[in-house]
Amino acid sequence: MDKTADSDGLTRRNYLSGSGLVLGTAIVAGCSGNGAEPTSTATSNNNGTDRSTSSDSGSYTTSLSPVGKVKFDSVPENAFTMYNQYADMLVALNHGDAVNSMFVPEMAGPSMNNYYKRLSVVSFDWENLPNPYDNFSKEFFYSLDSDIHFLDPAWAITQENWDVTDIEEVTDNIGPFFGNFYSGTHADPQEPYSEDYQYYTLWELFSHVATVFRERERYEQLRAVHEELIETIQTNLPPEEDRPTAVRVTLGDGQFWTYHINHPGFWLADTRPLEADDAFMDETWDGLWGSVGYETMLEADPDVILHLWGMTPRYDMDSVRESLTSHSVGQELSAVKNDRVYAHGMRYQGPIMNLFQIEMTAKQLYPDVFGEWPTYEDGTPYPEIPTGERLFDRDRVAEIITNG
Repeated sequence: MDKTADSDGLTRRNYLSGSGLVLGTAIVAGCSGNGAEPTSTATSNNNGTDRSTSSDSGSYTTSLSPVGKVKFDSVPENAFTMYNQYADMLVALNHGDAVNSMFVPEMAGPSMNNYYKRLSVVSFDWENLPNPYDNFSKEFFYSLDSDIHFLDPAWAITQENWDVTDIEEVTDNIGPFFGNFYSGTHADPQEPYSEDYQYYTLWELFSHVATVFRERERYEQLRAVHEELIETIQTNLPPEEDRPTAVRVTLGDGQFWTYHINHPGFWLADTRPLEADDAFMDETWDGLWGSVGYETMLEADPDVILHLWGMTPRYDMDSVRESLTSHSVGQELSAVKNDRVYAHGMRYQGPIMNLFQIEMTAKQLYPDVFGEWPTYEDGTPYPEIPTGERLFDRDRVAEIITNG
């Protein structure tokens, strides 16, 4: 892609109007993000329509909040990604080889491939990818020389030694930013960008990324698979009074890091469609998650415990279950007694991961409706499910990804 300036003074990869957002960073119990979640004043993008324009010269323009409009002369060949929802999107569009970086690749990479192994020839080469967290500097960005940065500029300016002028420099000299982080939780971005910030669903974000790579047909076909899966789920859910209580947690240091399961945001794109009864629905935490001890968990006593990150190399579910059963209070939990403590996926999920994680959650919450969840062994791929018990067609998804 051409990095020289246009006649209008913008680089060919520059965004035509842009802004940044703000997000602090913390790693807590295998989770990364800002604990602060102020009341939102941003807006939701309800229709999900992705508008792009093309010129006779072959260049095209698309947009995303909070970045604004971005102009491309050609499809990006070298893409910076931070959280792996964007890497998963590129794999889904058959552009996984464009990914040049990723958050904790030794965790995310194997986790992604554990899903892809059920899609025949689909795979992702992650082993030599650097982790931006190890060296989040402008020098690192220059060394990658990315055509596009799938990163919310607001997130970047909260990092040490970064501000809006650094965003502008990277955009002008390397490539544009194109990311929206706060859609993950619907947390409120900082001024001056909170007023016009838009929220997107996971599949709306995927739509924008597909436009960048000129892969609308692949996107539409994958979206159809997702819509059919959601329809299958929604039309077969049992009555509200028959649904289990559930929690999404990460166990560590004698406490449970707890997360809501039905709140807005694409972090919950795999649990919200299942509409289970959130055991901590009425709890308001000072941040994106809370923490409770064993006694509080027993008071809630959920029917099902979904252990976030349980299907990643970060956690050993045998050890998690041993910690629960050996604890005097933990062993009294109904989910423990009834063997309903399940390894769950990653909240940083792209479209392929989302399909598998919705299916997984459906079987873990409603085995009588959607079929039993098979035993999952630590370090193994997503369990093989008999063809007649699958909630979406693996061959169809693999065909879309590999052949369009």
